[in-house]
Amino acid sequence: MARLLSRLGGATAAHPWRTLIIWLLAVTAAVGIAGVAGGTTHDDYNIPGIPFQVGTAYLADHFPEMSGAGARVVVHGDAAPPPAVLTELSDRLASMRGVSLVSPPRLSADGDTALIAVNYRVPVTDFAGSEGVDALRAAAEPTERAGFQVEFGGEVPENFSAPSGTAEVVGVVAALVILVLALGSLVAAGLPILVALMGLGVGTSVITLLAAVTDISSTAPTVASMVGLGVGIDYALFLVSRHVEGLRRGLSPREAAAEATATAGSSVLVAGLTVLVSLLGLNLSTLPVYASFAYATFATVGAVMVASITLVPAMLGLAGHRVLPRRERSGGPARTVRRAGPTRTERWASWVGARPLRSALAALVVLLALAAPLLGMRTWPQDAGTQPESSTTRRAYDLVAAEYGPGANGPIVIAMPATLAAQVAAALPGQPGVTAATPPLVRGEAAMISVEPATGPQDEATTELVRRLRATLPEGVMVTGLVAGFGDISDRLAERLWIVVAFVVALSLLLLTVLFRAPVVALKAAVMNLLSVGAAYGVITVVFQTDAGARLVGLPHGGPISSWVPILMFTVLFGLSMDYEVFLLSRVREDYLATGDAKESVVRGLSATGKVITSAAAIMIAVFVGFALDPDVTVKTTGVGMAVAVLIDATIVRMVLVPATMALLGRANWWLPDWLDRLLPRTAHSAAPELREPVRV
Repeated sequence: MARLLSRLGGATAAHPWRTLIIWLLAVTAAVGIAGVAGGTTHDDYNIPGIPFQVGTAYLADHFPEMSGAGARVVVHGDAAPPPAVLTELSDRLASMRGVSLVSPPRLSADGDTALIAVNYRVPVTDFAGSEGVDALRAAAEPTERAGFQVEFGGEVPENFSAPSGTAEVVGVVAALVILVLALGSLVAAGLPILVALMGLGVGTSVITLLAAVTDISSTAPTVASMVGLGVGIDYALFLVSRHVEGLRRGLSPREAAAEATATAGSSVLVAGLTVLVSLLGLNLSTLPVYASFAYATFATVGAVMVASITLVPAMLGLAGHRVLPRRERSGGPARTVRRAGPTRTERWASWVGARPLRSALAALVVLLALAAPLLGMRTWPQDAGTQPESSTTRRAYDLVAAEYGPGANGPIVIAMPATLAAQVAAALPGQPGVTAATPPLVRGEAAMISVEPATGPQDEATTELVRRLRATLPEGVMVTGLVAGFGDISDRLAERLWIVVAFVVALSLLLLTVLFRAPVVALKAAVMNLLSVGAAYGVITVVFQTDAGARLVGLPHGGPISSWVPILMFTVLFGLSMDYEVFLLSRVREDYLATGDAKESVVRGLSATGKVITSAAAIMIAVFVGFALDPDVTVKTTGVGMAVAVLIDATIVRMVLVPATMALLGRANWWLPDWLDRLLPRTAHSAAPELREPVRV
């Protein structure tokens, strides 16, 4: 593999314009085809077999006008809205595409607020982009001109989030600043960003094409961009930094590019493959929306990985010695830069290597302390109650809670055979936590009742009410509705999380064992990645479940962690953590095979990679912090969680715990039983270094 990558890097560096033109044509073609044949994103929350889905299917058969999506229009003013204004608004709402029923306005106790429920005959996934929200805004515009505040809630507006592009801009600008400081050259700093953006362009186009043939979640492209931009810049940085090392040793730009592609390029392939393998775990969640996250992120990471090992060496060959800081350039080959003494990274590596037990214990205590709040984590699917106050869905949520009670934001729907309707209606008033219930609506052999809880959708008491109704109502009664569905989704995700964790960890263990032929190193890497992910879970629990923490990230109060976040964060972070692990272990393994010194190889490996890992982590953190500014709470939580995880991984884990434990274990790190030695193939990472001399292409 190393020789193949060396030839690839040398060839693209020797013909940079040819490679660049091919990539420009590829990006242009991908964007053009996506514009013509691409689809739009849709969220698919259908989960066959869960109780909510059974009840929903029953209602669809017997009450088809209520089987689709729903929306709520809240009209508020200083005085009661005139009946004529509400009638005209209801007529405009009824004329929207897909609407099957518009309920009569429900006035609040003081009369200054009206709540209009809109039922659609089509699911929320039937609306392309902002189509459903745009129709609601158009229908409400005359009412707003009449002086009334109109806000929107329910599935249709809550399932649309307009991308702003702010996160990407913040991430790119911050990454450029970090790269200039790390590499000392504007040319070298701009190259990783250019490569990442070109890979991102292809990946985003592939996502658009996938949306034409399957359901891709509306949030998936944002998460894919977040991950793709971060890893794309990091992968390119790994290659550029190794290339600069070669130039400083006197290699020509072509030779340095070939060597960088053979060494750092191998690490990029391994790291990227680990991310892709981890993403496969999302399919085990059994939720179609998670599968779409996997497809979207897979496409983006794959595109930036290919861009890194082909486009980076071409750009390096084109840039020549301009990737070096100005003070190091000369008219001929780059000169070697001599240092008077060890760098700070080398001093740190030596310090940790001399005190491995103390360092390892201190790092472990910090990680466990950070992870402790995880024990109190409560999850709940994202709803309007967790959105920022600038959102119309949040304003509608607050108005409904204030005027009609918190339970009005999450009614529970009970479906049943008509023969049970009277019995159920009589049993509901005595149920604790039930504020009101509508009279049974009977149609043929079926009936339904809408129940209003005393507590809001996110309150644990509401979830307990759903469970109690299912346990106490007669057999054949189905408890459904959005709140019941959220509870079922949360339960399903909690059940599947451990299956996903086991799958991702097992595959990662297998992959690292094959690549490094070192089961101890692979097992240790998996354990440390679990520790860093656990610490990140603990931090987001403190930030998002407490009022003080939530205000720090622009939310009005604390609330449950979005149910979508834990599995998504785990699969992505476990793969991303391997990026730094592979990059560090590759250098340690390379030095160990060359010298046979297990302890000093750790010090030298950390010394060689510490600055690059720190810079790469700073870039990744900057990108993720940019996405933490997104108004969507799921994206915000994911951005904060992944930024914290990368910070922990690149500092406590990679700079302390990994070198300390490797120094403690010594040669045992590379222990391999004879029977496994015969089974495992030999790879570029497990073989002795072949590129000790300049590579000729």
